[in-house]
Amino acid sequence: MELPIGWRGAALGARKTHKVENQMTRIELLPDLSHCVETRARHEYAATMSRILSGDHSDALEERLELLKAFLVTADFGRLRQESEQHMLRGAEVKFVLSRYGEHADWDVRMVVEG
Repeated sequence: MELPIGWRGAALGARKTHKVENQMTRIELLPDLSHCVETRARHEYAATMSRILSGDHSDALEERLELLKAFLVTADFGRLRQESEQHMLRGAEVKFVLSRYGEHADWDVRMVVEG
């Protein structure tokens, strides 16, 4: 079951690059009762940054980093934790799907609950 949680954020720090405007960036974050969505996003940001610093300068990785940065800076993590924990306590699996189309687009997050 996909639950639109009505959270959208503005794109941060638009850059001039060679990206295709209609390209979609999509990231799935899987929190659990030990690691909230903010922790998962921070780990994913660090892993993505590490890949970029080790020489992988693909546009896809840079877009991924920008989406994670925008999410980490502007999301209401208290609200996201509260909404996801109620489902996880019942034994459901929760997934947050971050998405953005193009480099200047706003980002979107949806919570998907299974089980």
